[in-house]
Amino acid sequence: MSQFYVGLSSGNLPPTVPTSFVTDSGTIIPAANIVNLVGGETNVNNDNGIRVIANLTGSNNGVVQLTNRITGTVTTVDATPTTMIIVGLGATPGTYLAFGDLTAYNVTDSAGASYTFEGAAVTTGAAGTEIGQEVRNLFEQAAMAATDFSFTVSGNNAVITVTGIAGKTIDWSCLFNYRFVS
Repeated sequence: MSQFYVGLSSGNLPPTVPTSFVTDSGTIIPAANIVNLVGGETNVNNDNGIRVIANLTGSNNGVVQLTNRITGTVTTVDATPTTMIIVGLGATPGTYLAFGDLTAYNVTDSAGASYTFEGAAVTTGAAGTEIGQEVRNLFEQAAMAATDFSFTVSGNNAVITVTGIAGKTIDWSCLFNYRFVS
């Protein structure tokens, strides 16, 4: 068996392997040239809508997060208003634009509904106030006509509440997004 080696000092050199990745919060250091990235979401305010952070569980781990969003799920079995998502408006005075969507599936009747909303709130940093009333789009099958949802402000929190139908099992899912300026 013979071996052949060609040393390169110019031309097509092999690429340089990165030794670190600076993130929005910390630095990721590859281990054996491996970086582990996982996805997620956060309600942290970031106008870019995405951030990458170093994960403290290992120097070669990072998290890519979609920002300014919260998801929630709940199941209702009656017509009692049920809190689905609570978002703290924070200690910094400013204005929020909230928008999102909800979808619901009536397990009992095999029926569905979907909704979109936009709302606004202002906070002093200690207390919030809804600006006007939410704007809503409703897409409901007849068996879901008695369901409802709302975007409101209570204390210093934005709240999404859903109302099901008595005797019906309804699974709900919500994506809440926001913009903030102070």
